[in-house]
Amino acid sequence: MPTDIIVTAPLPPFLYDPLKTDYRCHDYVQAADKPGLLAAQGAAIRGLVQGGGTVTPTSLLDALPALEIISVFGVGYDGVPVDYCRKRGLNVTNTPDVLTDDVADVAVALIMMTGRGFVRLNRFVQAGDWLKRGPELTTKLGGRTVGILGLGRIGKAIADRVSAMGMKVAYTGRKPQDVPYRFIPDLEALAATADFLVVACPGGAATKNIVDAKVLAALGKKGTIVNIARGSIIDEPALVAALQAGTIKAAGLDVFADEPNIPQPLYAMDNVVLLPHVGSATRETRQAMGDLCKANLDAWFAGKPLPTLMPELA
Repeated sequence: MPTDIIVTAPLPPFLYDPLKTDYRCHDYVQAADKPGLLAAQGAAIRGLVQGGGTVTPTSLLDALPALEIISVFGVGYDGVPVDYCRKRGLNVTNTPDVLTDDVADVAVALIMMTGRGFVRLNRFVQAGDWLKRGPELTTKLGGRTVGILGLGRIGKAIADRVSAMGMKVAYTGRKPQDVPYRFIPDLEALAATADFLVVACPGGAATKNIVDAKVLAALGKKGTIVNIARGSIIDEPALVAALQAGTIKAAGLDVFADEPNIPQPLYAMDNVVLLPHVGSATRETRQAMGDLCKANLDAWFAGKPLPTLMPELA
């Protein structure tokens, strides 16, 4: 008999189809009677697959007494109740590394689009304004300082890229690392130093709204905020207010607190670049993420070591 698993997020066919081949899948997303599904099948379910942005309540996990593993299709797992899983002995895996390069590329693209004004200049040409006058002058990126909040895999990849562009790098995090970049322990001090403040740390309760009005004020009129991590890390009302008041120069955002809902004032701002959470959205990377998500399930149920057990549970 195939192992029973429950799927709590929409999955792409390249992941869901192989799961259906090897497992007995219960689609919680599409279930018309979710309590009925749990009552009928919950006792048999041993695995759970969720998306990186999915919030998994403990009440759902309580209804799955045989559950052994949660496999996250994504690098972020801030929607997983980690303490609950630790106490219950549940394994939690994610899909790191395979999306590092793509997300770092998006961060650099947002630095370039905001710093050099490429989005505005594209509209300038498309509107026919180049026929009437010359384009605006923008900012040289070489020599500018990129402050990185969170120097993990993605943060390091961003640092490597912007260093190659002649930009300076400083960072903050839990502790200094053995890297050729300046460590600044205080986030406000990092913001005051940076021309571009790039958010690259994990989401969750510990980082919720840590980029607040004080940090944005420290970033100042010369500064641009770039977020490729989680929308919850930035206090969005404070960000909107800072942009409206000219407290900061610009923003490049790939993530938001309540996706796909975006604060309405941001749509009309010429100094803001908005992307629809596409950091890892290439065919190659999403396929690799899907393969790793399934590989974690396959390894566990075959009695083999998990490829990417969540660090907090290792």
